[in-house]
Amino acid sequence: MGQRETNNLIGSDKVEGTAVYGADESKIGSIERVMIDKVSGRVSYAVVGFGGFLGVGNDHYPLPWQSLKYDTRLGGYVTGLTEEQLRGGPKYSDANEWDWGDVARNRALSAHYGVPIA
Repeated sequence: MGQRETNNLIGSDKVEGTAVYGADESKIGSIERVMIDKVSGRVSYAVVGFGGFLGVGNDHYPLPWQSLKYDTRLGGYVTGLTEEQLRGGPKYSDANEWDWGDVARNRALSAHYGVPIA
């Protein structure tokens, strides 16, 4: 496993690029980045990218970290959503960044997925 991963910990560089699977275990996309709370040190969101071609033109879907669970059998993270449900959620494009400082928008994001704000 090396220094970038233990039984309970994983380096952020190993999380980025990890596949995300839907409720039906089909691959939805992959994690592009994780957003970490500066004060608590906890991961708050994972940004899942899909929809483009070879990573170009992807849409970016922020998901509350609590909505993902690692599945050792699949070797990736599983969410209770299908691809279609995720497509109906909050997103941003390459040309339009997410405003992570907008508290109301982040609350709405968490509420959309039914996950309490961490």
